[in-house]
Amino acid sequence: MSHLTIALDIMGGDHGPHIIFPAVLKALQETPTLNIILCGPQAIMLEWFNKQSIEIQNRLELSDCSQEVLMDDAPSHALRHKKDSSMRRILNLVQDGKADACVSAGNTGALLTMAFYVLKTLPGIDRPALVTQIPTKNNGKVNLLDLGANINCDSEVLFQYAVMGSVLAEQIGSINQPKVALLNVGVEEIKGNDQVKQTARLLTDSKSINYIGYIEGHDIFSEKADVIVTDGFVGNIALKSWEGLFKFIFEEIKRVSQQNWYFSILAKVALPIFHRLYLRMKPDQYNGASLVGLRGIVVKSHGNASSEAFLYAIRKSIQEVEMQVPKKIKDKIEAALMERHE
Repeated sequence: MSHLTIALDIMGGDHGPHIIFPAVLKALQETPTLNIILCGPQAIMLEWFNKQSIEIQNRLELSDCSQEVLMDDAPSHALRHKKDSSMRRILNLVQDGKADACVSAGNTGALLTMAFYVLKTLPGIDRPALVTQIPTKNNGKVNLLDLGANINCDSEVLFQYAVMGSVLAEQIGSINQPKVALLNVGVEEIKGNDQVKQTARLLTDSKSINYIGYIEGHDIFSEKADVIVTDGFVGNIALKSWEGLFKFIFEEIKRVSQQNWYFSILAKVALPIFHRLYLRMKPDQYNGASLVGLRGIVVKSHGNASSEAFLYAIRKSIQEVEMQVPKKIKDKIEAALMERHE
């Protein structure tokens, strides 16, 4: 791609613009074809913009917004009353074709509602889904969806999630015939609620999806599946449980290592192993949940993301632009639906 443009909501998240600006600089440095539109209050952006080199300034555009979506804004309120917000602006830029993708660390519910309203879903997709990659054994990754976009999903929506997850695994993960599993309370066919069982039947009958059956929670981090499908209620809990467990483990290692000299020495000896595990497992590098199923690319960064984590979200948006993810999803869902009606 000769050049691409990403729109960023600089007012989203817990830490505001000061963690986003360093990520912007790093992204521009590592991707020469990248241009960025910053959306937020002009005064805040100009103060930082004027300190940058001419080369960097030439690849930036400032879009002044008079409003900000707050973390406690109700989605319906944000949709109706925050039309000049930085969050709404990035979505409008994608809709108008002025940006190839957008990234926000803001209010998740508001972003989902606005994105659904502004961009609409692709043909054949009822609801968009939030999906991210998490680590598995042997340096692998698995696409987990939905992460909270839709709490209640029927079997048709879960089937669509499976199609969208497959496309992401194929395009972003370069996996041929990705293995798709349904998250369930057991692997036996008799286990699960009616919604899961009906989804399993749809996936079993589909030639477009490499469905491998049910998977339990303790196998999320195995390499059994490339895509794991569930509703947003379960998916959100699973994701946040992983993030919480990661923090707990490393806080415990630190606490135990400070108990006495013996544990302190053991911790220092094992430090290279702990550091390698930390780099492999830390949630920062998996930041950026893609809101897939829309007629445009939207990436949701974690609200408390660091600059490094926000950079990963920008990288994810670039990947999806380069791989033309919405088009690939549209093509695959059309093929899957045609197959079912033959």
